Amino acid sequence: MDFWEYLGSRHQHLLADAYQHASVVFQCTVAATVIGVLIGAAACRSDRAGALATTAASTLLTVPSLAVIGLLVPVVGLGAAPTAIALTLYGLLPIARNAVVGLRGLDPALVDAAAGTGMSRAARLARVELPLAWPPILTGIRVSTRMLMGIAAVAAYASGPGLGHLIFRGIASPDSGDALNQVLAGTLLIVLLALLFDAGYVLIGRLTVSGGTRA
Repeated sequence: MDFWEYLGSRHQHLLADAYQHASVVFQCTVAATVIGVLIGAAACRSDRAGALATTAASTLLTVPSLAVIGLLVPVVGLGAAPTAIALTLYGLLPIARNAVVGLRGLDPALVDAAAGTGMSRAARLARVELPLAWPPILTGIRVSTRMLMGIAAVAAYASGPGLGHLIFRGIASPDSGDALNQVLAGTLLIVLLALLFDAGYVLIGRLTVSGGTRA
């Protein structure tokens, strides 16, 4: 069958896989955002701590994602667990790095003014510093999501959820009549999901970033 016939006959299965793929990427991006922002907030006050956090996250990216998932399988087993851990770890770098950059780039006068009103450190961070540093943090989240969309496909190696099963199945059976359709469908759906997520981030940016902050 041709590609369009394949899509028509397998659309429910494809939608289910696409939902699982989007869900695991979204959840891991949220987890990476929380951890990355906390790391950025803790490290932004010290050059050494900031460099250490960035170097540690950068070092992780040099390890192939397939190797990381393979190392996690004996520890946490197959399925969603190694996928979630690996994606969260890989998603940390862009977010933590941009959080450090955004928080360090704040006007000291604004931070001092907030401190002068009697705000605690936590209150200043939540109500003043993080909102002002939100544009670079959001950029880090966008970069992280794009990266995780592709890495999530590799999770099929460990029986993880998502569209990677289609790609792996097609590669494993090149003589099958649906091999090309499976690889093409999985790849195109991952690209489509990445574009949809990115459009959502653009909308979030327009709703949450003021013109003055953007300037």
